Amino acid sequence: MQRGTVRVVDVRLITPDGVQRRTPDEIIGLLAGPGLVWIDVQYWDADTAQFLAKRLGLHQRAVHDCTVRNPVPKVHVYSAQTFLVLHAPERGAGGHVHHIELDQFIGSNWLLTVHGPMNPVVPLDSAYVETGTVARKLDGGRLRPIRAWELSGALVTALIRRLRDYLDALTEEVWNLERQVTGGHLGDPEQFLEELFAVRHGLLAIDTMAVMSREVYGQMSRLAVFGADGAVQLDDLADQFRRLAAMAHSQREYLQGVIEFYQTRTGTKMTIAAERLAVIAAVTLPITALSSILGMNVIVNDQTVVGPLLIVLAVMLIMSGILLVWTHRKGWW
Repeated sequence: MQRGTVRVVDVRLITPDGVQRRTPDEIIGLLAGPGLVWIDVQYWDADTAQFLAKRLGLHQRAVHDCTVRNPVPKVHVYSAQTFLVLHAPERGAGGHVHHIELDQFIGSNWLLTVHGPMNPVVPLDSAYVETGTVARKLDGGRLRPIRAWELSGALVTALIRRLRDYLDALTEEVWNLERQVTGGHLGDPEQFLEELFAVRHGLLAIDTMAVMSREVYGQMSRLAVFGADGAVQLDDLADQFRRLAAMAHSQREYLQGVIEFYQTRTGTKMTIAAERLAVIAAVTLPITALSSILGMNVIVNDQTVVGPLLIVLAVMLIMSGILLVWTHRKGWW
């Protein structure tokens, strides 16, 4: 199938001898023959959905789920197929993390992959990271799955690697931010806090994706979706998601400690500055009060009377000195 000049559906026949590119019109014949059929849909529209649903016997609820954005990973197990939704991260502007959806229909000898709807600002290439990685391995002879769940596992392994790469990048940012904090960051605190919280949000996104994906694979393992042969793979993928979630959680806790350290130190500096301002205000208060009283109640003469002026100044200094000693005894400075 073609949409304009863009290929909408890629069909591959995988056998021990190699990988063959076939056409969508051959799908029915390929399913009846030997080998594993991988159908990758780059653009899911009504025509494509109808075309594939008829040939593969797709469940209508799952077909609808491919049309909309699914906020959380999930799995639906049907009699002849398993429908799986997973998410991968893509960094956005302002610390935002886009959820790149990959939907899979896993049949007996076929796998259908669908790239879910995305935010228009996300580059299209980010949707094809996992399928592109697996396709290159197939073409290079490094991967030869013979069952659909093995091919699905390869895609999920690539998705986990994508999560781990994002975690590695965020971890380097955590180290860099921690060095700045312990080195006495002197830049704009508001901008620096935004950087800290943006990285923390990225770690939270990875943690959330990994935890929910682990629950999905935990359910698939409990249901023995792929039988005894696929149980080991399901358990392994669930364990990989678990370990990834644990690492992301640990990094987030570490970064939270860095944030609290920075906020505490900044808050302490503000407190000290406020105390010093309070001392200045307290010391100058007698001068302000006395000058106000004299200004309101004493007629200003055409000439300065030195004696009363010196007395007033002396009183001001004595009162300010008394307050200065008192604040020092209180430990304000």
